[in-house]
Parts: sequence; C-alpha cells; structure tokens
Amino acid sequence: MAIRYAFSIFTGTMELRQPKQMKAISCEQPGSFVNRIINVPPLRTGEVQLKIKQIGICGTDLHAYAGNQAFFSYPRILGHEIAAAVSQANGSAISEGEKVVVIPYIHCGTCIACQSGKTNCCETLQVLGVHTDGAMQEFLAVPEGLLIPTPQLTWTEMAMVEPLSVAAHAVKRADVKQGDQVLVMGCGPIGLATMVFSKIAGATVTAMDLNLERLNVANSSFSADHILSPVQEGDTRSQNPVHKSKYQVVFDATGNKQAMESGPFYTCHGGKYVLVGLYKDNLCFHHPSIHAKELSLLCSRNATKEDFLRVIQTLENKQFPTEAYHTHTLNFEEIPNKFNELMMPSNQVIKAMVQLS
Repeated sequence: MAIRYAFSIFTGTMELRQPKQMKAISCEQPGSFVNRIINVPPLRTGEVQLKIKQIGICGTDLHAYAGNQAFFSYPRILGHEIAAAVSQANGSAISEGEKVVVIPYIHCGTCIACQSGKTNCCETLQVLGVHTDGAMQEFLAVPEGLLIPTPQLTWTEMAMVEPLSVAAHAVKRADVKQGDQVLVMGCGPIGLATMVFSKIAGATVTAMDLNLERLNVANSSFSADHILSPVQEGDTRSQNPVHKSKYQVVFDATGNKQAMESGPFYTCHGGKYVLVGLYKDNLCFHHPSIHAKELSLLCSRNATKEDFLRVIQTLENKQFPTEAYHTHTLNFEEIPNKFNELMMPSNQVIKAMVQLS
C-alpha cells in the first residue's frame, strides 16, 4: 500500500497519511469475483470524483464473467451502466452532490472517427468496465466531459440510460422510418429497447426469439406488434437463401453466431441488416444471397452523447417501460455470491441493477 507524507505547518514535522480507501469487486478471471479494499485514486486535472449509486448489469458483464467477451482482459472491475452523484467537483462546472449519468466511452477526440462525430467507435476507444476499470467500486474518477446531469431521473432510470442509448443509436444508424417493417432478433435488454425505439420512429415491429416467455414479454410490454419463432422458418433457410422477406430493417441483438448468420435470410431485397450484438470470432454469410438482395450490412457500436441526450429526454417523457425493463436488484455485497443467478434462463432476467449505499 502506498503511504503519503504530509508536512504539518503547526508542528514542523512530517506526518504519515494513509490514502482514503474504498470497497471494490474485481472479476479476477472467468467465473470469479473477489471483494477488495483499494485506494481511492487521486483526481487529475479535468477529472471529477463520483460516488457510485447504482449500476446496471450488461450482457458485456455476463460475457466477461463467462469468459467469452471480446476486447477484454483480466482482472477487471466491471460496470459501465452508471448512476452516480458528484462527490468532488475538482473545479468543474458540475456541483458537488449533483446527479449524473456517465458516458463510459473514453475517446481521443482527434482520430478520423472522432473528428466526424463518431466518438462511439474511436480508434483508441477505452470503455469503462471493459478496457479499463469500471463502476463496481464506491468511487470513480472520470473526465468531466463524460458526465451528463440528470436531475429529473431516478437512480434506476439513470442506470438504464447507457443500454437504451445503444439501442437508440442502432435505430438511428439504420435510419428507421415511419411505416418500415422491422425485425428484431433477440429479446434481451438491447433487443427489447431496440423494439421500443423502432416503434417511436414509426415502424411496425416483429420480435424474434427461441424463448416463448421473452416473446410474450416483447409483445405485452415492449411494443412488439408481432412475434416470430426462428423454428418456424428454419427449414427453408438452406433451401431458399434468397428469401423474399418483408423486413426492410433487421437487427441482430443476440450475439449468437447461428442467429447472426441467419439475418440476411429475413432481410428484404434492398434492405438493411444491422449487427448490434457482438460475436468474438468469424461470421460467414452466403455471398450470392446478400449480393442478390443488394443488402446493406451495418454494424452498430455503443452510442454518442446525442444518443444519451435523446434517451434521457425519452425517460423524462415516460416513453419507455422502465418497470418492465428492471426485473432484478442486487446489493453490492451480493455480487460474488449471486451473480450466477443472473445468468440462469429460468430467472427471466431482463435488466438487473446493483445498488450501493
């Protein structure tokens, strides 16, 4: 442990000063969380210290814990869906005690992507909780430019902003329009949010999943107009890969290789196929099929500040079913022992939240 020395003007002597410490939970390796006591890092110029209040659990966190997350190394403090309060303003324009959402994407601001406004896919992007330590700790220091004050939202709504922004960004990237037929593959948290933002854009939405319970939830609570099981059409994919479909936009939100490779089958001629889910290895598409359809294959990664601001407004206007989205809550201390429960299909987890005191 590092020990700091301070000079006392009253006694003229050097005094030992222990650094302030905090609780943290580290994913040391796949399948293993460890409780730790670590030093609160000193603030650098331009940084603000945050007291973490609530953290959303993302598919990225689940994949990291399972050992199949791309762009990842261990050990790592997870957590990038963040609701926090400012504990040290450090000369910033944001006041101490102010409620803030964190944009967890640390970008350079100078690369081609950043210069064109695509900070979400910066060439040297560092995502909190993925490439660098995240919010599963009591305090976190971040650049002031990554903070958005959200005085009108609850802590739970604030922790939803990041995943909802990922969905809103995907819908914007696909340029979903009034009257479009949209298919969303995967009824996890990103897929369900993508359905809602597609509906807000004016589309007719079909939800696809192997899980019938998830399909019913998509239909009853997340604006899906129709539901579809891939089993219904599975046999015809190999027989007729250039399938005449009605869906102008198809989103994959599964991250599953087989599902992702089937997407072009469901996309109409001249349509768009958007990969929102992430698979850590190669994907293979039948080129004559996607060529015949003049298919636009798009990837959608993270979100921009504009997406965050739009989502915050959507939540303020009560246009998103937050109660249906938030299904489970853990206390911070419960993570090592109960995190496995979030991965059990029988528990029907959509969005789990971790609460800190």
